Amino acid sequence: MNDLSLSGKKWIHKKFDNVYVQYLKENFYLDEITAKLLSIRNIEKSQIDSFLKPSIKNLIPDPKILIDMEKATNRIFKSITNGKKIGIFGDYDVDGASSTALIGNYLKVLKQNFEIYIPDRKLEGYGPSIKGFKELINKNVDLILTVDCGTMSFEAIDYANSKKIDVIVLDHHQSEVKLPNAYSIINPNRIDDDSQLNYLCAAGVCFMTLVSLNSLLRENNWFNKKKIEEPNLLNFLDLVSLGTICDVVPLIGLNRAIVKQGLKIINLRKNLGLKTLIDICKIDNKASTYHLGYILGPRINAGGRVGKCSHGANLLLNSDPKESFKIASELDKYNSDRKKIEKELLEAILNTIKIDVNDPILVLQGDNWHEGIIGIIAARIKDKFNKPAIIISFKDKIGKASARSIVGIDIGSLILSAVQEKILLKGGGHKMAGGFSIHKDKVKDLKAYIFKKFKKIDKKNLKKNYVYLDSAISASALNFDFFTKVDKLSPFGSGNPEPKFLLENLKVIKSQIVGEKHVKSLLLTKDGSTIKTISFNSNDSDLGQFLLNNRNNLFNIVGKLSLNEWKGEKNVEFIIDDISVNKTQKNSVPSSIG
Repeated sequence: MNDLSLSGKKWIHKKFDNVYVQYLKENFYLDEITAKLLSIRNIEKSQIDSFLKPSIKNLIPDPKILIDMEKATNRIFKSITNGKKIGIFGDYDVDGASSTALIGNYLKVLKQNFEIYIPDRKLEGYGPSIKGFKELINKNVDLILTVDCGTMSFEAIDYANSKKIDVIVLDHHQSEVKLPNAYSIINPNRIDDDSQLNYLCAAGVCFMTLVSLNSLLRENNWFNKKKIEEPNLLNFLDLVSLGTICDVVPLIGLNRAIVKQGLKIINLRKNLGLKTLIDICKIDNKASTYHLGYILGPRINAGGRVGKCSHGANLLLNSDPKESFKIASELDKYNSDRKKIEKELLEAILNTIKIDVNDPILVLQGDNWHEGIIGIIAARIKDKFNKPAIIISFKDKIGKASARSIVGIDIGSLILSAVQEKILLKGGGHKMAGGFSIHKDKVKDLKAYIFKKFKKIDKKNLKKNYVYLDSAISASALNFDFFTKVDKLSPFGSGNPEPKFLLENLKVIKSQIVGEKHVKSLLLTKDGSTIKTISFNSNDSDLGQFLLNNRNNLFNIVGKLSLNEWKGEKNVEFIIDDISVNKTQKNSVPSSIG
C-alpha cells in the first residue's frame, strides 16, 4: 500500500495497549475509539480526567512558582497604585501582538495609562532596542514591560537603567546563564527556573502575571477603593489561546485548559478586533484551533511581515468599529501580498539554489530576500525535506536569518551556543524556531559548527518521514456521533496531534478546484456509499492532480475529520492528507504520479 504514497511517506499504524483500552472503557465509561486514542497518546490513569476536561481552576499553579513573579508583581502594583504610565514593548508576531493586547486590555479595565511599542521588523529587527526604549521613555512611562522578547536584550535594558526606568521581561525564549540587568525576568525557560511551565508561550506567561497582579490588587482592596469592577481574567483567554496556538507550543497541561476555554471566549466574540477579522475571513462555523492557526494567525502576522508591524496588536486592542474594520481589512490585504511574495521567493529558491539533501540541517542564503518572509520559507523548506532549515538574507555583508526545526533538534539552543562562540552577531529562539544575525564571512563557520553539534544529537527522537495513523475506519464512521467521540480529545495541536484515520478502497466520482487551490471530491466507497472530502492547497500537487484526473484506480486515503456547520446542519467531511494507490493498481497509475 505504501510504496505509492503520493507524499513519499511511509504509513505507520500507532501502537496501543488493548488491556489499557479495556481498563479505560470499564473505569471511565469511555467508548472504544476514545479509549483507543487515549491509549495511543499514553495518557496516564491519573491524568485522564484533567485531559478530557481541562479546566483553568484545576490546572493553574500558583504564579509565584515562576522565578521573579512576586518581585515583578509588586513593581507593577506600585506603578498602578501611583497612577503611573506603563510602557509595553512587544514583538510583531501573533504571540507578541496577543501578549501586548492582553496586558493593554487589562490596564484599560483598570483605567490605567499605557503606551505600546512594536518595532519595525525591517528597520529595527526583533526585540528591544535603544531606539524603541527611548520612544517609550520620551512618553513618560514609569515602567517598561517587554512581552515575547527581552531575555537577551542586554544593551537596551542597560540604556533603560541609565535613565532610571525599570524593565520587567515577560518572555518564553531560551536564555543563557547570563541574563540582562532587568528589574525582573519572568521566563519559564530561564535556566534557573524550575516551574515546569516551559511549555507556555509569552501570552501564557503574561496571563500568569495578570493572575498574580489581580490577586495582589484584590488583597489590597484596590478595586473597591477605586470603585472598579474586578476583571474576570477568563474573559482574556481568547488572546491567550490565540498566542498559544499560533506560537505552536505544546497543548499539554495548562495550555490545554487555556485553549479549551479560550475558544469559548473567541466564539462569544468579545474582542472587537478579533470579531471583525473573523467576519472579514467569513468564518461562519465556530472558530477552532484550525481557524486560529491557519486563517486568523497568518493575517495578524502579515502586518509584521509585509505591512505595518503594529497592526496586529492595535487590532486586538481596538474598541472602535470603524478603525477595527480598517485595520482588519489591511491585514487581510497584507496576507494576500505575503502569499504572493512567498510563492515567488520559494519558487526562486527551489529553482536556483543547489540544495544538498544530505546536509543534516539545510542552510540557504541569498541577497535581499524579503526579511518578513524568510521564516515562512524556512518552514516550507523544512516541511519539504523533513530537515531543519535556516534561511539567510544578506544586505551587503550582514545577514538576517530565520530558522525552523523538526522534533528532536533544539534550534534555539544551537543558535544560542553559536552566539556564545562568536559565530553569530546575535540571536535566540526556542526549540522549534529562532532567528539571528550573521556576518557573511561566518556562514561556513556556522555550517561546520551546527553540523558538528548535530552529530552529538540523539537521533532516535528525530521526526521520520512517516504518516502515523490512529485507526482505520469505515465510511459509516463519518457521522456527527463519531466526530463527537473523537472531539473529546480536543483541543488539537502541537503535543496533541489531531487523530489521523485511514479509509481504504475508494474511487473518485467527481473532483473540482475550490478557492483557487483546494480540491473538493466526492468519493465512492467499497460498500457503495459516498463521502465528501477536501484536500487543502493541493491543486498543483501530485495529490490534487490525482484526485482531479484519476477515475479508474482504487486508492486509500489518510486524513482528519472536519465538522461543517451551515444553517443549523452539521456534516462531517474528511480532510485528505495523503493518498496511496493499491498495489494491484500499480501499473495503471498515471506516469505523472509517484
